[in-house]
Amino acid sequence: MGEFLNAALAFPAVLFSFALLVVAGYWVLVLLGALGVDVLDTDADTGAGVDGGGGGAGDLLAGAGLGGVPVTVVLSLLVALAWFLSLAGEVLAGTATVGGAGRTWLALPVLLVALAGAWLGTRLLVRPLRRAFPEVAAPSRTDFVGRTCVIRTGRVTADFGQAEVAAPDGSTAVVQVRATGGDVLARGATALIFDYDAAGEAFLVMPYDTALDPAG
Repeated sequence: MGEFLNAALAFPAVLFSFALLVVAGYWVLVLLGALGVDVLDTDADTGAGVDGGGGGAGDLLAGAGLGGVPVTVVLSLLVALAWFLSLAGEVLAGTATVGGAGRTWLALPVLLVALAGAWLGTRLLVRPLRRAFPEVAAPSRTDFVGRTCVIRTGRVTADFGQAEVAAPDGSTAVVQVRATGGDVLARGATALIFDYDAAGEAFLVMPYDTALDPAG
């Protein structure tokens, strides 16, 4: 046990030993539900938003061939594999029996091999895992076009107005809306979003009669 601890706390394994403790603690909290996170939600891990891209970490991992899986899963695999390979490398290279500068020169190649092996191993493991984490397209403003909304301001004109609209996932949002022509839209009226004005960053709406809705 003493030899194992010495190896785990020696360079280069020590670089990953404490990170591994953090990773293990994180997953214990996830299993206990203390963090309230959904590890199956790739958007949450990459910070994707409406018309937005993933976060910096997600982009970096995707560029390294490790995308398609939540960042927390990828980082956990990287840390675990790097720790194991560096620990095994120490034993195989016999760095524990070497002192001084010689130990450093032996440990550096072990570190490089451990990092490369962790990347390769994680990349191989990520491939089958991608099937468990289907890619979900980021929500877009155009998703609201063709949906009905409820006017929330006293009136809607060509320059002013807000409405509440329900997204396909069931969530609601208050958006800027504009009327065209001589349409009169007052608070509480139901309107149809028929286009999006990118220049004005507002949705174009028109009166909508629920009685004429075939689905109604």
